[in-house]
Amino acid sequence: MTQDQIIEATKTFVKDTLKDAEGGHDWFHIVRVFNNALLISKNENVDVFVVSLAALLHDIADSKFHNGDDSVGPRKAREFLTSQGVSHEIVEHVVQIIANMSFNKSLDKHNTFTSNEMKVIQDADRLDAIGAIGIARCFNYGGFKNRALYHPDIKPQLNMTTAEYKASTAPTINHFYEKLLLLKDKMNTKTGKQIAQERHTYMEDFLKQFYAEWHGEK
Repeated sequence: MTQDQIIEATKTFVKDTLKDAEGGHDWFHIVRVFNNALLISKNENVDVFVVSLAALLHDIADSKFHNGDDSVGPRKAREFLTSQGVSHEIVEHVVQIIANMSFNKSLDKHNTFTSNEMKVIQDADRLDAIGAIGIARCFNYGGFKNRALYHPDIKPQLNMTTAEYKASTAPTINHFYEKLLLLKDKMNTKTGKQIAQERHTYMEDFLKQFYAEWHGEK
């Protein structure tokens, strides 16, 4: 199979696998991350085939929906790519990206894997977690987990460990401070940083409006 054929087969596999996924982690999330990754790749020294496969497969089995098991996604990705005849080297690179790219992994000081391709995928995925779509995804997931919108007495927890982050059941607004507002400064690439700045400002404006409405000021 050619690289283009493998990418198309991967799209079909992911779309079918995620057909019943939660709205913030569904096929359309994958499409947005894929497109963001290709955009960022234009200005980076990367293997676009690896970037494409990792972008498409990065949420094939998010641990949030598999009892916190981080091994399911990498295993599914490896099995699929191997079945498509992808070289061992590329399979292992993609699997390492999927296993190490998430925000909660960045909280683990022992996480040392990196590559230019992973930096691109991280930026693409993080861009989809901020701005207007990021806000929509945040509240969609909060509703999915039946979490409060906001509780003035429950303060955000900063500097959480990976385990604490994964176990959190805090109100949705707290997630802005515990993750979303931190992403701008975690961007790896020039393109990612440029796009993130505008989306970050949009979230700040949203929070100002949210609190004003909460307190009956507007």
